[in-house]
This record gives sequence, C-alpha cells and structure tokens, in this order.
Amino acid sequence: MTTYGILIFDGAEELDFTGPWEVFTASSMLREHADTVLLIAEHPGAVRCNKGMRVLPDRTLDHHPPLDVLLVPGGNGTRREVSNPVLVDWIRATAADAAWTTSVCTGALLLHEAGPARGRRVATHHQFEDSLQARGDITVVRDARYVVDENLVTSQGVSAGIDMALWLIGRLHGRDHARDVRRYIQYEPAPPYLADEPAVAV
Repeated sequence: MTTYGILIFDGAEELDFTGPWEVFTASSMLREHADTVLLIAEHPGAVRCNKGMRVLPDRTLDHHPPLDVLLVPGGNGTRREVSNPVLVDWIRATAADAAWTTSVCTGALLLHEAGPARGRRVATHHQFEDSLQARGDITVVRDARYVVDENLVTSQGVSAGIDMALWLIGRLHGRDHARDVRRYIQYEPAPPYLADEPAVAV
C-alpha cells in the first residue's frame, strides 16, 4: 500500500496537483484500490486555486497518516507560502519521513525553502528557472520534463507533473503497471499545433 499526500494551498496551480492526482488514483484503482491519495491543506476549509477552482482538502497538516509520497504543486501561491513558517516547517518534517518527495512547477521553490531541494538537481517551470537558480545551493536542470535526484523528483510546469507521476508509479509498482495507467487515462500527448496529424479528420 502506498499513501500519497498532495499539498494544496490558495493559489496552487490546478493541473499541477490534479494531473498527478489522476495518475495516483488511477494507479490505485488498477491495484484493487490498494493505495490512498489525500489532498492536504493547512486549514480544513476550501482552497481557492490559481485559476479559481475551489477544492476541499481531505486532511490538514496536523492530521494525516504517514506519507510514502509527498507532492508539492506550484502556482502563484508559492510566492506567498514560501514565507509561511507553518507550511514550510511541515514540508521539511514530512519530507524527512517520506520515501519520495516530489514537486511540480514552482513547488520546487517551497522545497528549496524547506530544505529538501537544497544542494540537489531540480526542474521547475521555464519562466522560473533563473529565479530559482539565483536562490543558490541548487542546480536547475533546464529542458528536462522531470529530474530525479535520489528520492527527490521535480518536474516542469503543469502537464509535466503527469510525466513525473507516471515515472514514479513505474518505480513503485513496475513499468508495466505505469503503462497500464497511461493507457487508462489515455495520456498520449499530441498537441494540435505540433502533432503531425490532426486530432480529428472529417
């Protein structure tokens, strides 16, 4: 059994956490619901995300089971939460006990502030690479959808979190299982203005 904890906060980017949430929950379903996926926030009320989506957390920072996987999303809210000692301290303590610590987009900023990303190689949103590198004691890897540095896995913005999550469940539960999840969620990226063929031909 794997317990995934996905941190959410006001201003979190929606797909940064709902993309991995889809991967993790589909993975659990295909494993006969063996795993637990929790949305965790500082407070029990609704979280208003970056584009306006309102989400209710399952648990709060001080009331959740031990986590095997911690995921920290990005979004404009990271610029505020980086100065929130309660959240930063929770990330630091939780990451120390988790088997895997992960982030999407500017979630890497929070991981740097809390400590897990210090001295490590990371990926983040392309518009934030210079700012994160300037904080020091970190190596930003550019042009990589996701970066694995021991038990730290970070990814670029938004959709890259899905790639990272698929890699992680492959590491946890095998590549064939990850392929099955990818097929189930029909994740076969073919952007309409980059793909060789149109999505629909009539």
